[in-house]
Amino acid sequence: MITIQKVFQCYGQTPEHTIAIALEQLAETCRQRAEEQQNLDWENVERSETGVPIEQRYHVMVHYEDTITAESKFEAMHNTLLGNTVVENAKITVIKIADDLPVAPLMRPWF
Repeated sequence: MITIQKVFQCYGQTPEHTIAIALEQLAETCRQRAEEQQNLDWENVERSETGVPIEQRYHVMVHYEDTITAESKFEAMHNTLLGNTVVENAKITVIKIADDLPVAPLMRPWF
């Protein structure tokens, strides 16, 4: 069980937007804790007895938020997807997971 002691102060355009912001902040706190609890050496490579690297399974989460000015929602999305801004400025969390853990990547259609 996770106890969150931090109180989130959030403001949004609507009650739903405010809740979404609070949930993102809570999720960020949980992602950080999960990653820190593993205390993995980033460069460690596990090897078999023959010296072959053993591939591991990782859940990689990329979180990016920004506020921009654009002519339309489409333009805001399009301008965000241009270049590498999202990848360069994103918070990336990597958590080692079991091979049989049913984690499906979040895929979002952008149309």
